[in-house]
Amino acid sequence: MSDQDRYIAGVPCWVDTTQPDPAAAAGFYGELFGWALEDVMPPDSPVRYFIGRLGGGDVGAVSSQSEGAPNGAAWNTYVWVEDADETAAKVREAGGTVVTEPMDVGDSGRMAVFADPAGAVFSVWQPGTHRGAAVVNEHGALNFNTLNTGDLEGAKRFYGAVFGWELLDVDGNFTAWALPAYGDFLEQRTPGMRENMASMGAPARFEEVVAAVTEAPDEPPVWGVTFGVDDADAIAARASELGGDVLVPPFDAPWVRMAIIRDPQGAVFTASKFVPENRDLDAA
Repeated sequence: MSDQDRYIAGVPCWVDTTQPDPAAAAGFYGELFGWALEDVMPPDSPVRYFIGRLGGGDVGAVSSQSEGAPNGAAWNTYVWVEDADETAAKVREAGGTVVTEPMDVGDSGRMAVFADPAGAVFSVWQPGTHRGAAVVNEHGALNFNTLNTGDLEGAKRFYGAVFGWELLDVDGNFTAWALPAYGDFLEQRTPGMRENMASMGAPARFEEVVAAVTEAPDEPPVWGVTFGVDDADAIAARASELGGDVLVPPFDAPWVRMAIIRDPQGAVFTASKFVPENRDLDAA
């Protein structure tokens, strides 16, 4: 781990979206979020991988679909791990499925794709030269990853065994995955962080939160992504202009105003604006 890393094992560190037409998708997200995109694959490669950047820092990517993958577009969550092969063994022991065996991605790192026992697919990233997203929690950058599942107790057992996550009720507003070591890491990286969060009225243990979880028994299990935005209403309107669909129009929730959007090829994501004055809204 370098001194500049913002991640430790068990923390989501990267997102990308697989798309039938990655060039068109790159155009959509570039226009929507202001990303500068670079295809980092060789010209003769049969696949494309556009890395999106804000201010020169990596935020996420748009990729071709792998051979044999489902046709639908989707956003993918990657969790930082020390050893992808060891994590694969933990996934199997915990009742999950190894969808794609650990493999090297040049000198960038080593990755694998898994599914939890309910079927929610996620990836892991054992970093090499690529150290995950360099820009987060800003306009157009990753803000949160959320597991939607119909089996909360099963998820608690599985992700606890694989990543050491604990299920945390955050002030009755939402349920989250907490990793105690993450709070210590953030405090060491930014001394005074805990005190500052407490002064803002942040919920107890919020500095340990690495992801959220929503119990959704009537929906397919899936890992979703949320991007921070300066204006949820403006982003929803712009997404519609660019050919996307606003599945859930902007609405207020505790601490945020958000909208749920589907891009032109079908990948769903949430756009969320931080609104401190919404902190006391009823979560319902």
